Amino acid sequence: MNRVFLYFLLCVSFLGCSKNESTAPSYNKGNMTILTDESFKSVVEALAEGYMISYPDTKIKVLTKKEDLGFLDILNDKARIAVMSRDLSPSEIKLYEDQVDLKFTPARFAADAVVFFVPKNSEKSSITFDEIKEGLQSDNKNFVFDGTNSSNLNFVAQKVGKKPRDLKFSIISGNVNLIEELNKYPDKIGVIGLNTISRPYDKDAEKLREMIKILPVVKDNKSFLPDANGLREMKYPFTRVLYFIANEGGFNIANGFIRYSCTQLGQMVVEKEGLQPYNIYRREVQMR
Repeated sequence: MNRVFLYFLLCVSFLGCSKNESTAPSYNKGNMTILTDESFKSVVEALAEGYMISYPDTKIKVLTKKEDLGFLDILNDKARIAVMSRDLSPSEIKLYEDQVDLKFTPARFAADAVVFFVPKNSEKSSITFDEIKEGLQSDNKNFVFDGTNSSNLNFVAQKVGKKPRDLKFSIISGNVNLIEELNKYPDKIGVIGLNTISRPYDKDAEKLREMIKILPVVKDNKSFLPDANGLREMKYPFTRVLYFIANEGGFNIANGFIRYSCTQLGQMVVEKEGLQPYNIYRREVQMR
């Protein structure tokens, strides 16, 4: 009888362990939501699709949310991972480390850019850095952003040394909508994220590119475009580096996704999106 009882206990214990193992968090199974600003949603979705192909037992949802609100959700444990583009202030880094109880280690994965554009038939052919800085203090509100608290507005404000609340601008909600509507306002200058139009072989992105004229930014008497050279060497004045922040301590799905995005497979996805990979891998060819 004792042997039968002992055998029963061993079976129950084994089944319990098996169940715990099958439901334990892991990098290769489970569900996760990534928070991202609309401006770089495309590259995040492409990385998520690549990760789910590599790990079929994972399911990743990409949710559009304003950059600052995504950061707050990370702090308040409402999300595991978010994408950022602007640099956090020392006080924000301290807040992150205190509330999340992790060292702030941004996982940089792509060079993107904020792009200034006009309708295709506009006579304007370039814009100076000083013109941008001064125009954002003008009551004319000639610059049109995709919304308040957006990554584009936050980043430009940081670059010109101002707080977003101190800038004067107009709004047309959404990067795509802004492109489609700007021709109604020929004297205005649109401001979007490069990833909205960067996909080289995507028909929708191609259609959007055909509707606008991207303005080179002139700074220190030199003209720069948000192209491969401008991003790779970060010479384009409004180049920005995209990075992930998470509140996951172990190596589970969030950190697994981050590692994937920053290694060779993920960086190939970034390149196919028309952005500049942050981690450049040297290609070696062996001659025989």
